[in-house]
Amino acid sequence: MLKRQQEAKQRWGGAHKAVDTWLHERQALLIEYFKLAGLPPYERDNHALPALPDIRSFCGLLMDYVSAGHFEIYEQIISNCQDAPQATQELAEEVFPLISDTTEIALDFNDSYGDLDDDNHLNGFDQDLSSLGEALELRMGFEDRLLHALEQHRLL
Repeated sequence: MLKRQQEAKQRWGGAHKAVDTWLHERQALLIEYFKLAGLPPYERDNHALPALPDIRSFCGLLMDYVSAGHFEIYEQIISNCQDAPQATQELAEEVFPLISDTTEIALDFNDSYGDLDDDNHLNGFDQDLSSLGEALELRMGFEDRLLHALEQHRLL
């Protein structure tokens, strides 16, 4: 996921200020995800769960990223797709519902862990974090497909 993010940042960075901000938020989210999950290059004791402040911070980044996509980037993509060839419009129509599915997973994760005051409610955290990671990977793939299509038609 981090490699894909670096490639996206190199490819589409500088194309638009909102896209730059969004890609930066995406990278920050991925780094925090890797820290929470204890994935290389970050390590975590397999028996210890992340600290609650770290989980809450991650949930804040997650909501910022999801919100930026829905309320800034995707609106711009929809607007740009109106001038795009039919195939790009169809891609957007195919991908947006799939992205919405990943949004639901992110919102559910945030609802479960974003406001915890004690760690008594962390049962299933690792499994939920893993499911969220899978959803984020899918989402970023869908987003990259849209950005690629817009780039091909010089709409980005």
